[in-house]
Amino acid sequence: MKCAIVDLGSNTIRLSLYNTLENGGFETLFSKKYMAGLAGYVSHGIMSNDGINQACAVLLDFKILLQQLGVKDMHVFATASLRNIKNTEKALETIKRRTGLSVDVIEGSEEGILGYYGALYTTDLKNGIMFDIGGGSTEFSLFYEGKIIASKSFKNGTVRLLNNMVNEVVWQEIEKWIKTNTEPFEDITLIGSGGNINKLFKLSEKQQDKPLSYVYVSSQYQKLNSMTYEQRIAEIGLNPDRADVIIPATRIYLNAMKWSGARHIYVPKIGLSDGIVKAMYYGRI
Repeated sequence: MKCAIVDLGSNTIRLSLYNTLENGGFETLFSKKYMAGLAGYVSHGIMSNDGINQACAVLLDFKILLQQLGVKDMHVFATASLRNIKNTEKALETIKRRTGLSVDVIEGSEEGILGYYGALYTTDLKNGIMFDIGGGSTEFSLFYEGKIIASKSFKNGTVRLLNNMVNEVVWQEIEKWIKTNTEPFEDITLIGSGGNINKLFKLSEKQQDKPLSYVYVSSQYQKLNSMTYEQRIAEIGLNPDRADVIIPATRIYLNAMKWSGARHIYVPKIGLSDGIVKAMYYGRI
């Protein structure tokens, strides 16, 4: 059975096509992304018509592509891109009218849980904090012995940080949440998902089952921060859409490690879409 999932994010719109295996597992047939930058179309909490039209255009392209592949069903999920705007209903109605697609808006706490499902079904890690950094928000989920204990979404994403839209109060809230929820545990491991942490992992040239250390992440942050945008593209090979957001993302990683006392970050190859397809299969959503 083929299943197509679209993650309509604040910075990237990603299409993932999966195939269900007989053993209950999944394989990714392909993944395609478009840097729509929807967060850049939001002013005073309102997404402009241009932003909504951009989302519609990408979704129509994906829909046509899937039709060519003989895939009829496409499930579209939106995160902070539509969750945190004031004209959500207008955006949903316009997308439905122009594309014929219904969009499910995922709440912040639910987004963190779905990311956790992706980790649960693709790794052997049962204890720690799962976190996913997007353009508009970051989701944290604390789990122990394979069960979620706490989950929280914060309006602190890479695009927000780049645009100076995150004040010190939000950082304080994250610090308090992490310290309070990790205090009962002696040893905490972080599990990161998303394009930025995967790029840092790729730069490390580590084997997939090996974690990134605090020392490594810190050194990479200093190195990246000392370079210009153009240097990060030319010398490290970062994509233009990655060369700016990777710095604020790495800042979040470092703070999460510091406040939790975690010495390592594991980086399994998972994303929100992986969690969604697994949750759908197992009847979680």
